[in-house]
Amino acid sequence: MQMNLFDLTGKKAIVTGASGGLGRGMVEGFHQVGAEVVIIDITDNVSSVADEIGASGAKVYGVKGNLKNREDLKRSFDEAVKKLGGSLDILVNCAGIQRRSKCEDFPIEDWDDVIEVNLTSVFELCQLAGRIMLNKGKGKIINVASMLSFFGGYTVPAYAASKGGVAQLTKALANEWAGRGVNVNAIAPGYMATSLNAALVNDPVRNEKILARIPAGRWGQPEDVKGIIVFLASEFSNYINGAIIPVDGGYLSC
Repeated sequence: MQMNLFDLTGKKAIVTGASGGLGRGMVEGFHQVGAEVVIIDITDNVSSVADEIGASGAKVYGVKGNLKNREDLKRSFDEAVKKLGGSLDILVNCAGIQRRSKCEDFPIEDWDDVIEVNLTSVFELCQLAGRIMLNKGKGKIINVASMLSFFGGYTVPAYAASKGGVAQLTKALANEWAGRGVNVNAIAPGYMATSLNAALVNDPVRNEKILARIPAGRWGQPEDVKGIIVFLASEFSNYINGAIIPVDGGYLSC
């Protein structure tokens, strides 16, 4: 077996929501194995993050884009593909937002925002990337689901609904595209110590309960997603389609 199949030199990737947290870890993982990457993020520091990661080796570009705005989503995607020379091999949909409130009080405006960014933008980006990849007969799409793709959580009904939707969308796309050379899969990160989970990390009661159920005995870190992301983007995963792969320190096994 050729062991250089994990080498992504020459591959062109887009990762959304990657100025920090898990997304940045994914970009760093791709960069380490030679992929050329565009980060799409709403933050003002997206270009400086790209410059920092891509200081040597393969190029890393930053594109500022608001995925809640459908016109800007299309513009930022087109700009990203242009920076990659008009081609695309890998798409990772990592961007996501969170809103917390009791279900009976959850504002419909917050529901709309979360569903738009966490689910609708994922569908739109998969469509845009899929058209390019299907024309080539080859490509890798990796969506970011969640532990809340499997259960409901507390005070996060929109987030739970969006991540359940991401899991089912991943399967639906895989059903249609696997036979045409495009692999669509998702990872489901467990409890990760990122800004998205700051409220849980800082809640001593919830933090203790969560840690008590994680066999690994710790919160996950951005480095913990590098391996699975590179694997799913590599030739080694060519027969994996429609999978939702937990990266959770064993949380779901308890």
